[in-house]
Amino acid sequence: MTLIAVSKTHDAEAIRPLIDAGQRVFGENRVQEAQGKWPALRAAHPDIELHLIGQLQSNKAEEAVALFDVIHSLDRPSLLTALAKAMDKAGKAVPCFVQVNIGDEPQKGGCPLADLPAFLDGVRASGIPLAGLMCIPPADTEAAPFFALLAKLASDHGLTGLSMGMSGDYETAVMLGATCVRVGTALFGHRG
Repeated sequence: MTLIAVSKTHDAEAIRPLIDAGQRVFGENRVQEAQGKWPALRAAHPDIELHLIGQLQSNKAEEAVALFDVIHSLDRPSLLTALAKAMDKAGKAVPCFVQVNIGDEPQKGGCPLADLPAFLDGVRASGIPLAGLMCIPPADTEAAPFFALLAKLASDHGLTGLSMGMSGDYETAVMLGATCVRVGTALFGHRG
């Protein structure tokens, strides 16, 4: 199981103590914010792995491919096309998790449940390494049923990677098979 330290909104000074303590996998929400702090940190620590865990706009695909080692928010055909083109151009294959809109919430990103089988076929056909599935359960509800559903969907589609669980529910996610948990607040404290 991989612990992704979610360093979004935290500057290099706040991140360094975690690096010094041995943490090597970090998550960022925005390409631009990551570009501002990670090149220098990675120059000093080339073994750091950087994950993009936030929504990705298609027009930022090239920058994301250049900067990140794993992307957790592949969720629509236009982004799939943009990422495939960017990876081909860069000569770099970046593993991607398909983000599933597990609660079918209209305001949330993620592939709709009904579209998932066809979308996974498209990802496989693109040649992008498929790392697994990712979800963010609806807020203020019990996360376990959503994590269990994601695990079932992954199993049904022959996938083993499960990116699920954050500071408030990572223990439940781990019990239900998470291979990656995204923890920020529990490591860095609440944002001011």
